[in-house]
Amino acid sequence: MLDPNNHQGAFGEDYVRVLASAAGLVWSTDSVDVDGVDLTIKKPGKTPHGFSPQISVQVKTVSRPRFQRGHLVFPGLTHKQFNQIAGPDFATPRYLFAIHVPRTADHFADAVTGAMTLRHCGYFLSLRDRTRFAADDAKRTVSVHIPLGNILDVEALRSLVAGTPR
Repeated sequence: MLDPNNHQGAFGEDYVRVLASAAGLVWSTDSVDVDGVDLTIKKPGKTPHGFSPQISVQVKTVSRPRFQRGHLVFPGLTHKQFNQIAGPDFATPRYLFAIHVPRTADHFADAVTGAMTLRHCGYFLSLRDRTRFAADDAKRTVSVHIPLGNILDVEALRSLVAGTPR
């Protein structure tokens, strides 16, 4: 059995994988996490925006969210993690996906006849317009504010991959 932190993190990534599958997108992971990318999500084939557009994603989870002035305040990014997704100079657009999960694993999902529910909600944020920290400090943290309108759902995920965020 996974410890609670790893269980929560695994569920967060699985939540995103389910959305990608529902959106008709494919996902992959690198064999080694060397640059803060948990998942790469792409639309295979030719599109009006090029061939196989894709995004890179860092997935974080929060079980005790703090909301402030229309934003989810995510307090847990280290400077190193922030630097791995901030700035405009990545070949593939990068996003932070913050998944609000239940406090206990027993409430992550429910299955009943004809339906499966995953709890609770995902949010996305681009840090493309943010300046990186001078040092990749893995001990210092920064809070980021994610607009509550940035709900991660099937349509949002398709738009992010296509390069046309709504």
